[in-house]
Amino acid sequence: MTFNLKYLLLTAALLLTEIAIALFVRDAVVRPFVGDALVVVLIYCFVRIFTDFSYWKTALGVLAFAFLIEILQYFDYVRLLGLENNRVLSVMLGRTFEWTDFAAYAAGAAAILFFERMRHNKD
Repeated sequence: MTFNLKYLLLTAALLLTEIAIALFVRDAVVRPFVGDALVVVLIYCFVRIFTDFSYWKTALGVLAFAFLIEILQYFDYVRLLGLENNRVLSVMLGRTFEWTDFAAYAAGAAAILFFERMRHNKD
């Protein structure tokens, strides 16, 4: 276990960005695609606050987690858990399965790998 202030600040900024997208953006690109790509980066940054695993393993683990959640959405897991009437949790957990979300998640993971590799090459 560790603590990384940089990733804490990135997590906070990404969370605020995601909230702003959810509240104010109603389009066909930013909200569904950019928002989903950013959520992978958000989760990655959150995990990196407390761990110092390799960025490759962490990024791929977060990508696998995002894929799992999307697959669970196909089965409407929010309803199966009895949370469909909780608006906040329902939105946070996601209720709508979309094949294109897999591409958005992969794009988020690719962005993580690109930027982390650039950062590590500078060190």
